[in-house]
Amino acid sequence: MSGSSAIYTHGHHESVLRSHAWRTAANSAAYLLPHLRPGMSLLDVGCGPGTITADLAELVAPGAVTGIDPDGGVIAQAAEAGAVRELANVTWEVGDVYRLAYPDRSFDVVHAHQVLQHVADPVGALTAMRRVCKPGGIVAARDSDYAAFTWYPQVPALDEWLALYRQVARANGGEPDAGRRLLSWAREAGFSEVTAGGSVWCFATPGDRAWWSGLWASRVTDSAIAGQALDHGYATRADLERMAGGWRQWGAAKDGWFAILHGEIICRV
Repeated sequence: MSGSSAIYTHGHHESVLRSHAWRTAANSAAYLLPHLRPGMSLLDVGCGPGTITADLAELVAPGAVTGIDPDGGVIAQAAEAGAVRELANVTWEVGDVYRLAYPDRSFDVVHAHQVLQHVADPVGALTAMRRVCKPGGIVAARDSDYAAFTWYPQVPALDEWLALYRQVARANGGEPDAGRRLLSWAREAGFSEVTAGGSVWCFATPGDRAWWSGLWASRVTDSAIAGQALDHGYATRADLERMAGGWRQWGAAKDGWFAILHGEIICRV
């Protein structure tokens, strides 16, 4: 994602990075895995703390993998985690999707997870990713679609939270309902061979409910989202506390269930 062209709605609060560090290639890039093979070169755009990147690096080793993110602190965290896993084929760099510092046709695979929803120009981002992908290679992207989030039991405060998040994300120049738009954006970026699909994250066990609700109760009051909502005048502190309470209420429900729909694209270059 671009550090200069859009505001990253989530920011890098501990609760955000804890969520991002949960992501793996298996739970966040399963649609891409059948297309990978050892020896491929791969660029992971907006890699965050690098957990998906590291998994992908193991799958394509000895192929070279580069993870980029506009936030230097997150890149340092990713590099530290990569060192613990003793990954010799990964390079971590501060980078911007709009200004990829690589020659044309550099990578076999260019991947972005939960990035296009946050950039001001997703078509431009996909165009840049296409430029650095080799002929016959793959540009892959996966993004959630907030309007399609669904849960049980119904908690009015979560409806408020969802409306607020979408309002803040759009004020920051992003598109929170990106998942349904990926195919359209890929076509507009010039890809003629695109395979589109979808998958879900589902939180329905007691442990999952406690983890997911706790993350969001903290994010809605303490992360960058809270500050942006307050600064824009979209919510008061009391509103945010009520939404956090809604998350805790949902998390305590013995039959609580929460599903997050993602759009996915595999684009052939």
